[in-house]
This record gives sequence, structure tokens and C-alpha cells, in this order.
Amino acid sequence: MDKARPAPIEVTVTFLEMQAPPAHYPPLPYNRQIALLRTKDMPLHFYRYLTDRVGRKWHWVNTLKLSDEELEATIHREDRDIRVLYLDGAPAGFFDVKPHLPQEAELAYFGMMEHAQGQGIGRWFLGAAIEACWSHDPRKVTVQTCTLDHPAALPLYQKLGFRPVAQKKEVVQPITPAERSASVMR
Repeated sequence: MDKARPAPIEVTVTFLEMQAPPAHYPPLPYNRQIALLRTKDMPLHFYRYLTDRVGRKWHWVNTLKLSDEELEATIHREDRDIRVLYLDGAPAGFFDVKPHLPQEAELAYFGMMEHAQGQGIGRWFLGAAIEACWSHDPRKVTVQTCTLDHPAALPLYQKLGFRPVAQKKEVVQPITPAERSASVMR
């Protein structure tokens, strides 16, 4: 029998912008087997897997709630830019750029799996995501983070050139383990 629905969580969402590309990007760490691959028509189950493994601890639930049709229409757009980070041959994170907003590229998702955290690659990985955003020639790059995200997220975004432009309160409704399993195993 499934556990009761988890209580809603109040969060503060911070919206950040970058108006110009950075003068330089963090270098690729030395002595690591790292690959960053851009995907094309990623299988829906793999996108859900990445979202779950990267975002489970942070309550990333929005894409897990989408039907196959909704998710496919979202991630299989011609202009969508999704890249998967591999560390020592295994998936270790991903980022997802939505460049189709008017004159804006949104870094919609960015994160690493737990086994990749604390190994000195986060700054480089975020730099690669920012560079991917600017490759679409927007006037600005945006990202949002909230109080549920990794505590280093907001400071790292700011260190690499984003500046906060707004905040708002929201409520996140966590999903049950059964709902998570049904989505990821779909």
C-alpha cells in the first residue's frame, strides 16, 4: 500500500539573468574521464531517468508528471538543446536549454548526480551549460533556482555571472514513491 501523499513544501524561487556571455569559461578538470554529449530525440525513459536521478533529492517533479505526449512535444523540439554529462563512462548529470523563448535562452534544468558532486567538475559543467545557452545567440540567458535546490546552486550561478532579478513564493507538491516509480518506469 502506498504511503500518504507528502505534504506540500513552500519554496522561494529566485530568477536570475545574464546579459552578456562571460569573458572566459571554467576549464575542463584534468585527469578525469569526462564527456558531454548533445542528444537528439532522447528516449523519454532516459530523460525521466536523468530527471529523477539528478533531481529526486531536490523534488524535481514537473517533467515526471507529464504524459509521454507532453514530454515528447517538449524535449523533441528541433531547437531543444539537451546535453548529458558522463563521468568515467557513466551518466553523471545533464542540462536542458530552451532557446526558443523570445530573445532568451533558458537553462531549464541543470544538475549532477550525487556520485559526481564534490569532485571539482560542477563549475566547469555549469560553464559548459552557459556556453551552450549563448551558442543560440540570445539577448539574455535565464535560470531559476529555489530553496529546495542544492545549497551551492545559487552562489555558483552568481559566481559564474548570473544576477538575481526577482523572487517569488511557490508551493511544490512532492510525488509519492509509487507515482515516481510509475513515471520513471513508464
